[in-house]
Amino acid sequence: MLRIAILGTGNIGTDLLVKAHRSELLECALFVGRNLHSAGMTKALALGVPVSDRSVQALVDDPAAYDLVFDATSARDAKRHWEILEPLGKTVIDMTPANVGEMCVPAVNLADCVAHRNLNMVTCGGQASSPLAHVIGQTQRDVEYVEVVSSIASRSAGPATRANLDEYIETTQTAIQRFAGAAEAKAILTLNPADPCVNMQTTVFAQVADPDMDALTAAAEEMVARIQRYVPGYGLVVPPLYEDGRVVIMVRVRGLGDYLPSYAGNLDIINCAAIAAAEELAAERSVRQVA
Repeated sequence: MLRIAILGTGNIGTDLLVKAHRSELLECALFVGRNLHSAGMTKALALGVPVSDRSVQALVDDPAAYDLVFDATSARDAKRHWEILEPLGKTVIDMTPANVGEMCVPAVNLADCVAHRNLNMVTCGGQASSPLAHVIGQTQRDVEYVEVVSSIASRSAGPATRANLDEYIETTQTAIQRFAGAAEAKAILTLNPADPCVNMQTTVFAQVADPDMDALTAAAEEMVARIQRYVPGYGLVVPPLYEDGRVVIMVRVRGLGDYLPSYAGNLDIINCAAIAAAEELAAERSVRQVA
């Protein structure tokens, strides 16, 4: 079992707690925030998880209690936390768009990420779109431009998400440009106030002069199946098509409903990706110990 600490007791941190509690490879040793009376703290206590309201100082005071930290705070705080945790020799999975560590999209590059001690889970839009951008880059020549438009329910965008919008755009653009190998990239996020709440929907557009649609369709279907192994609610809405000189792919994400509402697929996909990364680290650590 890999002992984890969760730093940040809001929606993302609490949903991570529930997912980690279900995992056969992870054990939550510490749930850390600033308010012992928050809903997240109440949930952790109900699960029998040790808690602290001393924020990152609790991790500094008891470094032997955990091996890995999920940082579910803010982009600004995550950078400061890494400066504190790196000298302690801890591995950090960064849930914020701080873009400090190695960008990790499990369906694309998980095997390459286990050697790094700071894994950046990009953004929710990045987790939904980067695998599609990757298959576009792998199957097409000369990808000139990639654009990603994600629409999420307003209610699924909490204070931290709203405070990090600039970082979200920048980090998502960096990810899709990297994974597609595109000359340029753009990311757009729309908060939809509709009631009932909408599911997360992400559309990837790519400017490709002479597309190979057969190769792209096969690769996209394989990639979606790979993502569904850790994000069951991820699915194609519009399979790859070519119109007006550009490739278009659209996906929808519906959450597992562990702690958050099912419509909050944007939060669920990044948490599922983070749990998949942590379980890979746990499995890799187990192999090393046996060897």
